[in-house]
Amino acid sequence: MNKKEKILKMYYEEHQKQKDIATRIKVTQSYVSQVIKDDERYNTNKVVKHKLSMIKKANYNKEYYKTYKRLKKEDNSYREMQAQLEKDVAELSYYHSYNMSDYDFVKCNSSAYHRNSKGNLSLVNGLTVGFDVPRTVNMNIKVPTQRYKHKCCMSY
Repeated sequence: MNKKEKILKMYYEEHQKQKDIATRIKVTQSYVSQVIKDDERYNTNKVVKHKLSMIKKANYNKEYYKTYKRLKKEDNSYREMQAQLEKDVAELSYYHSYNMSDYDFVKCNSSAYHRNSKGNLSLVNGLTVGFDVPRTVNMNIKVPTQRYKHKCCMSY
């Protein structure tokens, strides 16, 4: 039996890995791969292995999600995200008279501003904007980080 026949027998009948076959026969793994790909059984075997792999993966996922326990910890990120979303909705809503701060406007339109030599944010030259758009925003003041719920955001 020549090397190619040994490789094919070990791969298709004994179901050994290419790396193991290569070490036993003392050839490279790429040579083993090339011999296997030249065989007519390769394509059908590839499809069968893929289907088995998908079934195995599905079964693993079923078992994993049966026993998976989420960590229960105090995490306020969802509530913080909801509060930010409510604020954004109120700011962008036409139905409420909610005035957006200059700082919030700059955050929403950051590509329209650049830092000037004083460290403040200035409107990019050449932009045509309305009268209510802030031309410069002083960034040398402390911006409050605490979120206050506006009266228009409260649910009734």
